[in-house]
Amino acid sequence: METTDNNKRTRAATDALGSMPDTSSASYADRSRVFTAFDHFASKVTRWAGTPVAFCIALACVLVWASTGPMFGYSENWQLVINTGTTIVTFLMVFLIQQSQNKDSVALHLKLNELLAASQIASNRMIGIEDLDEEQLRQVAAFYDSLAERARKAGASQECHSIDDDVR
Repeated sequence: METTDNNKRTRAATDALGSMPDTSSASYADRSRVFTAFDHFASKVTRWAGTPVAFCIALACVLVWASTGPMFGYSENWQLVINTGTTIVTFLMVFLIQQSQNKDSVALHLKLNELLAASQIASNRMIGIEDLDEEQLRQVAAFYDSLAERARKAGASQECHSIDDDVR
């Protein structure tokens, strides 16, 4: 029990407040109630925001605003209402969408890591590759470009290759 508490404290100390854990960490599942509540809220809002109902509500707001233009003489205040409203909604949605995107990205990386770890042919060196810097990623991409070229030249051959071939 004490070891678990120490592990939680260590992870909490190393994870920046509100940061997403890296994909080599299981700490994504070990968050406070506030983070969990925000995560659930962000997921629900972003899923709802992509529905036809949400689009129709937004369209109705724009149509109501546009139809009131003659009543307010198309004044600056009338224009300010739509500008302010859309700016606030956009500003808040950026954070909600980013939270959902971060979660989806971590989940996707974990799934890919599982597939790589489970495959005897695939290289386990690819697990956690998202943590490489840009130059290292370019080098890996160049290797796969040359691998694709080698596969095109081999034609119908059913050869299997991995990044580990480069090492062997």
